Amino acid sequence: MPKAEQTVIEINLNALTQNFNFLKSKLEPDTRFLAVVKAFGYGSDAVIVSSHLEKLGADYLAVAFTSEGVHLRQEGIKLPILVLHPQITDFKTIIDYCLEPNLYSFRVLESFIETCTELDLNNYPVHIKFNTGLNRLGFRSSDIKNVSELLKNGNYIKVRSIFSHLAASDDLLKDAFTRNQIEDFQNIFKELTDNLGYRPIQHILNTSGILNYPEAQFDMVRSGIGLYGFGNSPLFKNNLTPIITVKSIISQIHEIEPGESVGYNFGFVSDTYRRTATIPIGHADGIGRQYGQGKGYVTINEERAIIVGNVCMDMLMVDVTNINCEEGDEVVVFGQFPDAEEFSSTADTISYELLTGLSRRIKRIVNS
Repeated sequence: MPKAEQTVIEINLNALTQNFNFLKSKLEPDTRFLAVVKAFGYGSDAVIVSSHLEKLGADYLAVAFTSEGVHLRQEGIKLPILVLHPQITDFKTIIDYCLEPNLYSFRVLESFIETCTELDLNNYPVHIKFNTGLNRLGFRSSDIKNVSELLKNGNYIKVRSIFSHLAASDDLLKDAFTRNQIEDFQNIFKELTDNLGYRPIQHILNTSGILNYPEAQFDMVRSGIGLYGFGNSPLFKNNLTPIITVKSIISQIHEIEPGESVGYNFGFVSDTYRRTATIPIGHADGIGRQYGQGKGYVTINEERAIIVGNVCMDMLMVDVTNINCEEGDEVVVFGQFPDAEEFSSTADTISYELLTGLSRRIKRIVNS
């Protein structure tokens, strides 16, 4: 790629291909692959990523909210799309755009059945989620009988999949808890399918589950963060490549004298002669104030430049006293070095938060 001339996010589709193929290599040939593209494709670009995954052979996509699925449909994405957290007010939109809702409570299930009844639909595909320990969304095992009765009352909907979500599949110290979740889910699945009289798709594994518990891949797996280059484990770090690199440039260099401050509220006061560089990216772009005052850093000409003072809305300043650089030089905020995991750790947060917080005002460039 040419050197950056403004703040950009480079999306590496070759890396996406490699990550997809690595994760697929952990699966049996007939195991389906659901790619999670919520939150604007984890901060990349959901349409670009979904289109490429469609070509690679993904079987399903998943988004958090209905509007995300609608956007993909409007951009021509044809794959089945699971809406993980649908709201009742969106049910007719879900149907209009051939999206598939996750029904996780009696309120949601009964309301969707009512909508399908009003529209006189037949066997509309839905997904049923059970809570096995994450305690976020999902029916409990004690609900199976009542859920079964609702699902068998008429043929307005048909269960496409039954699934659950692991709470700590990335932490092998919680192995017993995870295995208990998997066992509980197997029991739930068997009882519900026995009641239904047919066998929907069964799935529970997320990215860390694929890597640590492949024996529980069942009919389908779900991967989000792994596709974007992170496996939540140093064991797999070399097998996954971050698909995005955030780059910018040096807008201006300042010569700072002893006693001078940099940025708002005297966030940095120099005790000696320093050089600082101002970079056009800030907390409105997703690089929050928590990265300021010497915590976070960027890379300029392969050298580490520490963020000084408070991060501004549209800019941040770094110390380049010992770096050979000039105005207009390229800046790597994060990508390969540092990657999002390392960059986010400087502020005691995680790559998920950093990636999904990237502003959509930043220009996206495809690097394939």
